[in-house]
Amino acid sequence: MLPVMRSAMLALAAFALAACGEKTEDTADSQPSAAGGQGAGGEISAGRLAGAANEPEVWLSDGRTYSAQRYSPLTEVTAENIEELGLAWFDDYDTYRGIEATPLYADGVLYNILAWNITIAYDAATGERLWTFDPEVPREMGRYACCEPVSRGLALWNDKVVIATLDGRLIGLDAKTGEEVWSTQTFSNEYPYTITGAPRVFDGKVVVSQSGGDMGVRGFVIALDADTGEKLWKFYLTPGNPADGPDGEASDPIMEMIRETWSGEYWKLGGGANAWDSIAYDPELDLVYVGTGNGSPLSWHYRSERKGDNLFVCSIVALNGDDGSYAWHYQMVPEEDWDYTCTSSIVSAELTIGGEERKVLMQAPKNGFYYVIDRATGELISAETYVKVNWAEGIDPETGRPIINPDMHYDTDPVLVYPGPGGAHNWFPMAYSPRTQLAYFPAYQSGRVYALDPDYEPKPFRSNSGWGGYSGDILEKRMALQAQGDADEQAWLTAYDPVKQEIAWQVEMPRHGNGGVMVTGSDLVFEGTTRQTFAAFDAETGEELWSYPVQSSPVAGPISYMHDGEQYVAINAGWGGGAAQIERMSGIDRPRAAARLLVFKLGGEKELPPLKAQEPVPAPPRLAASEAEVKRGAQLYAETCAVCHGQRAMGGVSDLRHMTQETHAKFNEIVLGGLYVDKGMASFADILNEDQAEDIHAYLIARANEDWGAEN
Repeated sequence: MLPVMRSAMLALAAFALAACGEKTEDTADSQPSAAGGQGAGGEISAGRLAGAANEPEVWLSDGRTYSAQRYSPLTEVTAENIEELGLAWFDDYDTYRGIEATPLYADGVLYNILAWNITIAYDAATGERLWTFDPEVPREMGRYACCEPVSRGLALWNDKVVIATLDGRLIGLDAKTGEEVWSTQTFSNEYPYTITGAPRVFDGKVVVSQSGGDMGVRGFVIALDADTGEKLWKFYLTPGNPADGPDGEASDPIMEMIRETWSGEYWKLGGGANAWDSIAYDPELDLVYVGTGNGSPLSWHYRSERKGDNLFVCSIVALNGDDGSYAWHYQMVPEEDWDYTCTSSIVSAELTIGGEERKVLMQAPKNGFYYVIDRATGELISAETYVKVNWAEGIDPETGRPIINPDMHYDTDPVLVYPGPGGAHNWFPMAYSPRTQLAYFPAYQSGRVYALDPDYEPKPFRSNSGWGGYSGDILEKRMALQAQGDADEQAWLTAYDPVKQEIAWQVEMPRHGNGGVMVTGSDLVFEGTTRQTFAAFDAETGEELWSYPVQSSPVAGPISYMHDGEQYVAINAGWGGGAAQIERMSGIDRPRAAARLLVFKLGGEKELPPLKAQEPVPAPPRLAASEAEVKRGAQLYAETCAVCHGQRAMGGVSDLRHMTQETHAKFNEIVLGGLYVDKGMASFADILNEDQAEDIHAYLIARANEDWGAEN
């Protein structure tokens, strides 16, 4: 889950310090917690969800239908009239946090969820807010969110909106009023779990997993009754401490089989495999498909003594929907060593392969291969690369296992591996058109240098990689290799033929972080781009047909819906999360607007306000600390702060080189006293003392002075 970072060491923990230039509120415009208003006009039953393909005007679940194809059959907006597509309405949010959610639409109402899980219902034609619900997530939870306190979506069931909160609650809201109906806590705060993925509702069950694999947790997926919040089943994705005995959960019958693929004291940091985004469903087979994440620690050496496949890290696991029991699994990356996750979109389709119609799952995960799998059995049908890959030489068609390049299992000597941990395709939603029979997704080619840290020690509640090589001759070699990887970096919107296993067309993009994709029945592909536009492309050729400057780079998945005979297209534009952190850490961050929801229709005439002028970078204070203090601060910063605030203090959630004199004066109050906890900056007094905080501050002052002349 951690982002790839140019020529820099991967951080070991989250550290969310607010600084100059950030908004003072990370909430939507002031609204009551839940205000009355009209809501869904019809209940969202199991039959309606299963038959959503027959209601082209709605978008009832994260992927629109259980196939998760993100295909809208609507055809009012076409290549011929798309130049008339304009802004119908928008809603500004008072936050620069990332907004990654796919909105939902049913019966005249648009539902959206923001950072910190603030949930809003709108009149879908006018943008009038009908109600707002704030679950009041403790802001200190932002410390444990790898890539900001984001939410990727919500769910609808009967007369309810179901949300999952960063602090582990599943909440059922009355769809008409926004009032809480039920709430269930799905994990304890004994471990640094969070939830950032969208909950999914299947046949009256709401299914969700959690994030936190980098922080040292044991992945699981849980199902609750969507009407009451009552727990129905739970399935662990890695083995626990064998001394503790059975878990008493649905995973117990196969836990011994899982355990045989691990070695050492793997349970101390949980093993990872968190299913932090994609979960899918087949109503005919009653199978829930769970895409799992990276291992914990990230290094296979420190996680499992370089032994075993480590099930179910980086896999698709199929569970029986009724009771959560195991059905089958397919592991994309046994011996996972590179922070590869298999949490990207899982899409169902019917493909004709070798003259036979096959019911398949498709996924393009971070490891650079595009997979086509039989969704009833888990049998691999085909897998080919779509970017530069060197961690594996291919996939053995007989066994389905990757042919792992042993040279890419790094030791203390640095090696350049493709793809890097940002992934060839990360969480940004993929679409598939049954008309063109092509899949559409943002692809990213990158290489990252890996090496073991010989002095690594597990650190609970901090990010655990086991990676090193950041000093002396090793650092010089690392930087030379990384320069080669940087030269190979490219980003595209990719159209992929899953039957031929080849790229159909690509559109080059400026950098990583291009958004989720939606395709329509009129063969239009919509995507937010790192050109700071929302754009539409010809689904057959890739020709760009329309773009709208949105003053940001939308990373979320767009939707389309029909209301009163008019087709609308909606997208959240909130540049944030891991991709944004990469840009800020690379020093190529661009001016951007605060997050907002944008809704378009033919003839729309609304206009966005101009961007606010940027504040000048304040002059840094004089460096008075010793070289030894700065060096200690650099190490502590890397271990504790860099995931949120960037390698070498460049960028991140807020750029700490740009602190005001006032912020400098309050540094210890912020870091140790929790002064800015309301902004997501928790106190770190549990793992840092005053001297250590002062050393970090000294390092930040040193970095600000180093770059002051270059930035002005």
